[in-house]
Amino acid sequence: MLRKAFVSITLCAVFLLSPFVGLKVNALSADSISAPSAVLMESSTGKVLFEKNPHERRPCASVTKVMTLLLVFEAVDSGKLSLDDEIPASEHAAGMGGSDIWLEKGETMSADDMIKATVVVSANDAAVALAEHISGSEDAFVEKMNSRAKELGMNDTVFKNCNGLDEEGHITSAYDVALMSRELTKHEKIFDYTSIWLDNLRGGKTQIVNTNKLLKTYNGITGLKTGTTNDAGCCMSATATRGDVSLISVVLGCKTGKERFADAAALLDYGFANVSVKELTLPEDMPKSIEVNGGMADSVKLECKVSSKIVVDKGNGAKITTEIDLPDKIDAPVEKNRKIGTLTYLVNSKKVQSFDICAGDSVQKTSFGALLEYVFASLISL
Repeated sequence: MLRKAFVSITLCAVFLLSPFVGLKVNALSADSISAPSAVLMESSTGKVLFEKNPHERRPCASVTKVMTLLLVFEAVDSGKLSLDDEIPASEHAAGMGGSDIWLEKGETMSADDMIKATVVVSANDAAVALAEHISGSEDAFVEKMNSRAKELGMNDTVFKNCNGLDEEGHITSAYDVALMSRELTKHEKIFDYTSIWLDNLRGGKTQIVNTNKLLKTYNGITGLKTGTTNDAGCCMSATATRGDVSLISVVLGCKTGKERFADAAALLDYGFANVSVKELTLPEDMPKSIEVNGGMADSVKLECKVSSKIVVDKGNGAKITTEIDLPDKIDAPVEKNRKIGTLTYLVNSKKVQSFDICAGDSVQKTSFGALLEYVFASLISL
């Protein structure tokens, strides 16, 4: 027999954790966003709040460097790359066109400065130098970019280079850009670079100014990356945080830089105006243990790891309930981490997320051998 317990929590919001639950907020018209392709995503949950042609495959210019930087910071975390490493510029890296910091063949800079140049002024030469240092060649690094993209579920993406210069077949989508941007922002060190407005390299000889103009105009902006080429138009992945809400705004293919920044800001405004984020917690009546039949212990403790957040609409009230499904008792033997039941979260009676309730310990079945073992252990402890 199953025991079901319901706990109601009143929030002045609509529960929106699951991707299968629709977002019920004030509508944002696709026509109000000039970009042909756009996505707004809540960062902590990955919940898409707005989309316009989200899977349309397009070039994204230097927004490509989001993936380059993700692999760079993963290399830092793994110990493969140190920010103090001196990185030389190869002839290939020094020969990059477009945005650059005019690296000369054989010139060296620290990884820290190379990252700074890649982030702040979108330096193509610095991005290639980093890629070559990590993987030996840009081609080998691009293979890693595509492999990582598949791991992240970026099904619309094919990278041909590490900097985003126009190249046939180098494509992605607004949704995929949001996915890799979300992954990059898990490395909080990136914000030390994306928040830089004005800085210098080469001991003050080279001044750099951030290509992200929202740093000067948008409240809560934290990054992330701009990009512009003839094929891609003006693109951007913008990140911003206010309170507990962190958003990722992606726009691809804008006609002008002004439209790019206006679209990105409009999406962020929409998100901050309409949603908030709540963290799930265990219900107060969550059982601490369950009875065990025929075991060396009468009961076993229960564990349920709830580690998730929910996106909620600020505008409407809703009833969030939890449903606990557990048998009245279980039979021995019981293995630690064995699934015993399920904790389910619902909004307006619709299931949105479930978590396993598991045994916190092992319980042996009662037997002559187990009893002898128990008695022997008890005597030793005296």
